[in-house]
Amino acid sequence: MIRAREVRVIDPEGNQLGVISIARALAAAADFGLDLVEVSPNADPPVCKIMDYGRYKYELTKRQQEAKKKQSTFQIKEIKVRPKTGEHDLQVKIGHIRRFLEKKDKVKVTVMFRGREITLSQLGRELLDKIAADTQDVALVEQGPKFEGRTVVMILSPK
Repeated sequence: MIRAREVRVIDPEGNQLGVISIARALAAAADFGLDLVEVSPNADPPVCKIMDYGRYKYELTKRQQEAKKKQSTFQIKEIKVRPKTGEHDLQVKIGHIRRFLEKKDKVKVTVMFRGREITLSQLGRELLDKIAADTQDVALVEQGPKFEGRTVVMILSPK
């Protein structure tokens, strides 16, 4: 049976030095001019590796930064229109939607109804269909027109 004061040691090249006492393992690490790092504490006996711990931590953070760079981030931008929005105003809003989509952001288009305008719900749905048709070259409809209380919502995502 192996006592808890002994560890399996791996040298910097990856070769096993065997199961030795912690004092001898620390001495071997000092001979290499490196640190003794516990790699697998739950193994029997625990496994330690002789390595430059500062360099290891530095390379780990560099890998994490690289992974973060490659991540794509996006925001959800919201455009609000009313069922009786004029044609020119609607074209301006569509221009904003296109600009958001080119920046790889998702766009939530909301048609708001006030008072008795709720009877014009079909007009709001047609308005969202028109916006989807005008932006189909740069956008995909992620979520079709959906009623949420006194609003109709549609979500567009970039192609």
